[in-house]
Amino acid sequence: MSQIAIIGAGAWGTGLAVVLGRKGSHRVRIWAHELDVCDSINHQHVNERFLPGRPLPEAVTASNDLASVLEGAQVIVSVMPSQHCRALFARMRTFIRPRTLIVSATKGLEEGSLLRISEVIADALKRDDSLPPLVGALSGPSFAQEVARGDPTAITIASQSAALLSTIQQEFSDTSFRVYTNSDIVGVELGGALKNIIAIAAGICDGLGLGHNSIAALITRGLAEMTRLAVACGGRAETMSGLAGLGDLVLTCTGGLSRNRSVGVELGRGKNLPEIIAGMHGMVAEGVFTTTAAVGLARARGLEMPITEQMHAILHEGKSPKEALQELMMRTGKSEIAT
Repeated sequence: MSQIAIIGAGAWGTGLAVVLGRKGSHRVRIWAHELDVCDSINHQHVNERFLPGRPLPEAVTASNDLASVLEGAQVIVSVMPSQHCRALFARMRTFIRPRTLIVSATKGLEEGSLLRISEVIADALKRDDSLPPLVGALSGPSFAQEVARGDPTAITIASQSAALLSTIQQEFSDTSFRVYTNSDIVGVELGGALKNIIAIAAGICDGLGLGHNSIAALITRGLAEMTRLAVACGGRAETMSGLAGLGDLVLTCTGGLSRNRSVGVELGRGKNLPEIIAGMHGMVAEGVFTTTAAVGLARARGLEMPITEQMHAILHEGKSPKEALQELMMRTGKSEIAT
């Protein structure tokens, strides 16, 4: 029986624990910051705080102690908020064996450094006395509630390590959870991070009472922005047409379970960001943090990303959604196809 450690007991970490635990061939241990979450998982076999109503398999246990969760783990799945990633992996460093397989399921960017999460992990675990860890990124259209319910879901694992791709595809796949492989970790990670920004914008459209025309235009032009930045950073354009790009973008822009979209809805209705975040009860909308990093990446590469820039102005500069929308619509005319 293989041992898998999941670091982060939010909805998505818990959903992945359900997938891995139900296979019957894995021992799954979750690290949770909150003691009440550990108690709920260990005694009621459910995460009442972050994924209520979805029973966890008997093979899944939880602990607040990183050392015990990581002991003997052959695979580590990182599902923590992006802003906590570096500090947590610095704490985990002494407990992680060389060549352990590490899967990042966090869809975000590190604000200050502008690094992708796999880069943050590799940097935090850098050592001179051992081989570096093998790191991959798991992304795609996957609401935790639906994954835990057993709805058919398809996602992708990306890495430059063929061994990691093969192992994770085999160990994570089952009859309800199909895992594809992709060697473009840059594109997969940026797709998963950037779509959250567009999802907030889609929510704003809904909050303003706009219809399907607006959302369709936003998704299409948002994908164009995502693709420009991914390619400029070394990713492939075709990745943005796949599960981690278009697939996840459509889900988060249209699905009612999207936290990022929900933040946008409230912004469109006139609430301010601190008020919205306070009402999320500890849950995280990664797009709020990713927007600043995305603007930084675009400026460093001389790229124009008008939707992302307007979202940054709304989220961090107090700009009104209606004013941002008007500026987007009144921009100088362009060709749809970049040359």
